[in-house]
Amino acid sequence: MRKSTIVRKTSETEVSISVTLDGTGRHDLSTGIGFFDHMLEQLSRHSLIDLEISAQGDLHIDDHHTVEDIGIALGKALSEAVGDKVGIRRYGSCTLPMDDALVRATLDFSGRPFLVWEADPPSDRIGSFDTELAREFFQAVAVNGGLTVHLDRLRGVNSHHVVEATFKAFARALRTAVEVDPRAPEAIPSTKGTLGP
Repeated sequence: MRKSTIVRKTSETEVSISVTLDGTGRHDLSTGIGFFDHMLEQLSRHSLIDLEISAQGDLHIDDHHTVEDIGIALGKALSEAVGDKVGIRRYGSCTLPMDDALVRATLDFSGRPFLVWEADPPSDRIGSFDTELAREFFQAVAVNGGLTVHLDRLRGVNSHHVVEATFKAFARALRTAVEVDPRAPEAIPSTKGTLGP
């Protein structure tokens, strides 16, 4: 089983994350941020990655440290769980509609971290959630997971729909990228023979 558990403790947050890549989308989430829990639920369900996240952070200041540190820990957990990348498909892409929103996620489990973000929601807040934190989360996942990620809002006027479609599209692309390719289960998907910086 391709699994990982990461614990990250700082003066601002304490985060514990467990992932099982070959899961069913089971999740147990407690971040203290209701909307973010909802997005992580979508990430788990649509990637079919089992996800357990427990976080305590300085939410009395704002949500930034908690969201970012969860992204850092999740990126590290994904990288550790996928291991040497033997047999994975490596690439994944999904264009996902959600009512008015249409979001495209394309990623490469390359070992070379990079985020292209063209998915800003139309408004600054969804309830009490600062929508710019969506970008911070995916930036942290990409950098710490060694992922090249492109996220594009093709259209959308409702911020909730845009952010949720972004998480779902990323999840679907991630699901494809980490799956074992039945045609090449023992191969590194690179002409270099390795995937990394």
